[in-house]
Amino acid sequence: MQRLLFESSPLFIFLCAAIAIGYAYVLYRSKHTWSKRTNQILFGLRAVLVFFLSILLLGPVLRLITNQFEKPNWVFLVDSSSSIAEGVDSTARLQLINQMNDVRSSLQQQGYEAKLKDLQGNDLTEIAFTAKTSDLNKGIQNVIQEYEGRNLAGIILVSDGIYNSGLSPLYTPVRMPVFSVGVGDTLARVDLVLKNVAYNKIAYQGNKFPIRAQVLVQGLQNEEIAVSVLKGGKVVATLTKNSESKTLIDFDFQLDAAEKGIQRYDISVRPNRMESNQRNNFSSLFIDVVEGRKKIVLIAPAPHPDIKALKGVVEKNSNYEFIVHIPGVTEADREVLKPGNAELYIFHQVIDQAGRTIPLFSSLYKSESSVLMMIGGSTNLRQLASYEIPLQFESQGGQWDDVTPVINPEFLDFGFSENSNGVFARYPPMDVPFGKFSYPATARVILYQRIGSVTTDRPLLLTWPEGNRKLAVLIGEGLWRWRLNEFADNGSTQMFDELVSKLFQYLSTLEEKRKFRSFPLQNEFSNAEPVVIESQVYNDLYELVYGHTIRLEIRNEQGEVSTYSYITSPGSSRYRIGGLKEGIYRFTASTTINDKTETVTGQFLVKAQNVEVQNLTADFGLLRTLSRESGGRFYTSNQWPQLTADLQQTKATSLIHSEETFNQLINLKWVFFLLLALISAEWFLRKYLGSY
Repeated sequence: MQRLLFESSPLFIFLCAAIAIGYAYVLYRSKHTWSKRTNQILFGLRAVLVFFLSILLLGPVLRLITNQFEKPNWVFLVDSSSSIAEGVDSTARLQLINQMNDVRSSLQQQGYEAKLKDLQGNDLTEIAFTAKTSDLNKGIQNVIQEYEGRNLAGIILVSDGIYNSGLSPLYTPVRMPVFSVGVGDTLARVDLVLKNVAYNKIAYQGNKFPIRAQVLVQGLQNEEIAVSVLKGGKVVATLTKNSESKTLIDFDFQLDAAEKGIQRYDISVRPNRMESNQRNNFSSLFIDVVEGRKKIVLIAPAPHPDIKALKGVVEKNSNYEFIVHIPGVTEADREVLKPGNAELYIFHQVIDQAGRTIPLFSSLYKSESSVLMMIGGSTNLRQLASYEIPLQFESQGGQWDDVTPVINPEFLDFGFSENSNGVFARYPPMDVPFGKFSYPATARVILYQRIGSVTTDRPLLLTWPEGNRKLAVLIGEGLWRWRLNEFADNGSTQMFDELVSKLFQYLSTLEEKRKFRSFPLQNEFSNAEPVVIESQVYNDLYELVYGHTIRLEIRNEQGEVSTYSYITSPGSSRYRIGGLKEGIYRFTASTTINDKTETVTGQFLVKAQNVEVQNLTADFGLLRTLSRESGGRFYTSNQWPQLTADLQQTKATSLIHSEETFNQLINLKWVFFLLLALISAEWFLRKYLGSY
């Protein structure tokens, strides 16, 4: 729809017409050599030209409204996990795909848009039913987020109702009708399921460590259930229990941690002759046998939520012992407060204004242990330099900034997950002293301060070497908000825990002066993700250099060796290896520095994801509840015609998107060419007739 608007009153159009006619009349009222008819044509051309030119002086604007019609969208959300492939034969799966495509074609013929998507949010062209996990809630939320603000008529969920990852879809309200189609078998079959294996990932050499195996018994009573633990293919322990009428039986083992390093143990439930699925009778676990626990001691003048946040992370790692010392509140053993008796000392509110922890700081700061200093509201900023802490704040008037963290991409001593900055950006701000400050020139910045949306050059977390130990400073307080916020947003504290655990591991490890370092980004990988190994080469000044060829040898448990090679560069110091099967791998990385071969060895673990075969009994009750609460309906796999009929009766109108644009008439090209045509026609006729 188009409409012409004027900056002045439209009544001026009549004045423009009068001016055009008057001007043309004065020009062509006298007699000329051409005919009267020709004179009238010239009169008309001049009048129209002047009229349009006068109109343009009024500043007319052309208003254009365009409407776009968006068709209603239906999304077929397909649970393409391997549990369906295990519970439904190939003929039934092919029939399921054909019936789904028939319904989709029927919707498209009615003018709808219909797409196929998997639970990860990817468009499907072929359905293979090979996914390692089923996260129904995330799949539904992915669709809702992708179609936010668009014309989504509803979701058609094709699933067996089994979820083994993420939250239950019933916990998150869905304001969109979900029509679910249940596939699979809901009858409980005879099955012995190794439901869960509980164990500590870290054990100490020379000690015993516990393993608890839980066996789910389905369809059996008064049967002898035997569970064995194997190491290197040899049985090291076996327990047998009668199932009686129980459905869940615990088997507790106590094993010796004799060998140092990552050790593999296989748990096996003896199959029953009536079982049809024996793939859930086995599991493997990996235990890191270490020599002893590292001590991390936190010293603070008073309790603070930040202390609990740090403690919650460290206590997840059995390789560390976290000790809190608050004078008059929580007293630690005096032995651990002596220099050299812990790998890392943390001073919260370092140089506190009340002076409660200053004597301990004076003693431990000069020891051979690493020290992390946390600056907060109770820190005496003026006294930092007096205790040889190389920080000097320009402003000491008690003003504070609200900042969020940003990873320094040039810090390579340990890595972060790829989406860490995205999670950090949503953290609530922490409190840091206002203004600039000076810090050691040798310091390596781990995190910078972001104020609002601006990333500054001020460090938030930095570290520097001193001899073989490391010193670090966190400039601010309020870490506890980060951990709570991440859990509220994501249901986990993965990124916060990764930051704290890697920082503590980095600080509690003595500085290595080797010129070549190579290490896996994490100790444990899933077989569904690539193994990432980072290599770093340093010059004589211990500056990172690039262009070196890194040779990798990966050896599996069977002694088979795979070799890889790559060249480091500023954007490529990591090498990704995919397709590794479950097991313990040992690697050797080597490179040549100054005509000398440098070698690093290490190990990592690849663990298989077998959760899909743990439970093959379809859960139609969950699908019924989900459809009922969202305003949809539930159908079985033989009710596709009924689903088609119901969808045809569902009214879903197209969504109209209107766009309004304004353009001055003088900017339109056709107006220019119209005026050019008028004046050219008049000029040509006058010249042709012998006039000027």
